Amino acid sequence: MTSKITTSQTIGPFPHEAWRWAVDMTANVESSAPKIVVKGAIFDGDGVAINDAWIETWMPDSAPVETAHAIPGYRRVPSNDEGGFSLQITLPQAATAGKPVAYVTVFARGLTKHQFTAVFLEDDAGLAQSDILNQVPQQRRTTLIAKKQADGSYLWNINMQGAQETAFFDYV
Repeated sequence: MTSKITTSQTIGPFPHEAWRWAVDMTANVESSAPKIVVKGAIFDGDGVAINDAWIETWMPDSAPVETAHAIPGYRRVPSNDEGGFSLQITLPQAATAGKPVAYVTVFARGLTKHQFTAVFLEDDAGLAQSDILNQVPQQRRTTLIAKKQADGSYLWNINMQGAQETAFFDYV
């Protein structure tokens, strides 16, 4: 009997321990460009917080104004005990309306493949013309939009399954 090699393996139960060696990509990023914070929590299909997930983001529009950062335009943050995470995002002057503020990859226990999604800001004037959002069924688009809070931050939760499941993408 021969075993086939799989393309991926679950993140396992100990990612926080295994990734301690990784570069800290949650620290404040030095840039003269304006910054916002997108915070939220990640939940499983039963609504239980996932306390050992990793959220990675790629922000191509931010990279040119983050030249002092270890990897400009990139963040990696773990979820905390309540599933919470916080992303500091640099907003360049030339951000394209209708584009996600960040492309997001989710790693969590039980996933054999990481999941891809994106987050948009609710006050982006170009949402109606977004090429990406227009590919998502109308009733699911709200799962990709971060809501502005009274303190100026944005709230965006990630739901891995269930009625409020975040829209995830397949890239081919």
